[in-house]
Amino acid sequence: MKFALRSLILPVVLGSLLAACTENETRQWPPLVDAGGAYEAAPLEKDVVVVKVVQNLVRNMEDFADPQAGLAENLRRMEHWIEVACSEGGKPDFILFNEFPLTGYSRAPRDEKLDYTIRIPGPETDRLGELARSCDSYIIFGSYARDDEWPGHILSINTVIDRQGEIAAEYWKSRNIKRFGAEAGDIPTTTVESVYDRYLDRYGEEQLIPVLRTEFGNIAVSTVQLDPFVFAAFAMRGVEIMFRTATLFSEIDVKAIARYNNMYSAMCNIIFPDDSPAASQGGNSLIVGPDGAVLAQATGNYEAVIEAEIPIAEFRAGRGIQRYPLEMLQPVFSQYRGEIPLNHLDLPPEQLPQTRLDMTALLDRASRWLNR
Repeated sequence: MKFALRSLILPVVLGSLLAACTENETRQWPPLVDAGGAYEAAPLEKDVVVVKVVQNLVRNMEDFADPQAGLAENLRRMEHWIEVACSEGGKPDFILFNEFPLTGYSRAPRDEKLDYTIRIPGPETDRLGELARSCDSYIIFGSYARDDEWPGHILSINTVIDRQGEIAAEYWKSRNIKRFGAEAGDIPTTTVESVYDRYLDRYGEEQLIPVLRTEFGNIAVSTVQLDPFVFAAFAMRGVEIMFRTATLFSEIDVKAIARYNNMYSAMCNIIFPDDSPAASQGGNSLIVGPDGAVLAQATGNYEAVIEAEIPIAEFRAGRGIQRYPLEMLQPVFSQYRGEIPLNHLDLPPEQLPQTRLDMTALLDRASRWLNR
């Protein structure tokens, strides 16, 4: 099913994530964006859907002698909050958790952090599937993950479990923010960008910017921060509700991305113990409308469930993708080269960086800007 355009003018300039990648010139791409401004969608089951966001306290794996005990504890916490979300307030159609509700965030070296990962599917997703069935709701959460097809890699994956309890989608993180804090180093998890060619060869070009077309609207999930091009690409692909998971985030980024791309968005941030140095940056999870207005928010670093109704049928009526000035700006985008080449983590397991500082050193060696 396709939907026609309505007149929308953006006050900002956004481009396509793909425009700058001359490495793609030899790849045969399937159609990813409708040339007429429409987008594919499944028929809606209802006119109004309910989104709930759970911001809850997570135990880090370092707190446990056995990481499996830590996973079990955090899964128990998720179970509790799913029960709360399903028994209080409106009946949820989507329940969104943060980036690491099962494992917590970790700065441990790679060899240690591999023990903190989950498999997808695995016992944790099986149990969450049971809860999704009983609640008749989609459950969305992020996690460190491992996969035998990617030995030694630590993946950051957002999983969508559908109302039947099945895994409907696995969203790899598109890319990590880089050069964000020189002293802390760079994030060494594996992303689409960092193993780009092998990722596309394995999963297909449609999975570069994947859209899940559900009976409650077109959705996608991302942990990307401060990167408008990625979200513009999701919008071009027809996303109506953008789910985002975080370990710290910028509120203005969530509002701006929703407004620039005419989409609903929900962001779930992790929270911290009250005595944590990061407590002031925890929580504040929110749901925003396509005009950037806040529909619901948990204003602080505390455990909470927030909810908002999204009039998805009304929103979809007459809607198409945004009018981006990409053709006008193509000369600029086509000449731009990012600092770090694609595929920079497509390495043998023994060569993968152990720490954030190791990752910075790898980026320094690969940098197009430092090594001109």
